[in-house]
Amino acid sequence: MTLSIHKSTTEEKLITGCIKGKTWAQKALYDRYASLLLGICIRYLKDRDDAEDVMIQGFMKVYQNIAKFRQEGSFEGWIRRIIVNECLTFIRKNRSMYLETEIKKAENDPNCSFLEQNLEVEDLMNMIGRLPSGYRTVFNLYAIEGYSHAEIADQLGINVNTSKSQLSRARSHLQKELIAAEKQLNQKIIGDEK
Repeated sequence: MTLSIHKSTTEEKLITGCIKGKTWAQKALYDRYASLLLGICIRYLKDRDDAEDVMIQGFMKVYQNIAKFRQEGSFEGWIRRIIVNECLTFIRKNRSMYLETEIKKAENDPNCSFLEQNLEVEDLMNMIGRLPSGYRTVFNLYAIEGYSHAEIADQLGINVNTSKSQLSRARSHLQKELIAAEKQLNQKIIGDEK
């Protein structure tokens, strides 16, 4: 008995159907990936309407270029890269990423073990979402997507040092927010104990 592993026939059928321009396949592909891709867009763009528009544009690029997918690597990864590139195109066109704010240095380091036990993923994603656009974009590309500073600089048309600076400022901003969250949780716990 031989065991062989094949890619999902459903995924292959969807890709083939989309290549042939079948609307059922395009709809099924959209239904399968829309929530994931919208989440990616929201990480880069604060405005939900902008995120939805960019996601739709990304899907149009997927449909137009799906025949170029070479069956090498993950299909989801291929789609994610298109969506991230669409987000970056939107940011470049709107130049909103260059609006920076001054971040004050955090007074102390956050107690990560305390926060780890009490901070939800959604809270952290909200903190990332509140970062200024340039910080958020570089942070997402570096920390979440795994791009190098050289790749980020190339993608955004900025200097490598600017990418490093944006990441450093994003980290400082997040550190400040984590310290504030820790203080807030401490106060809540003390208040509950009384």
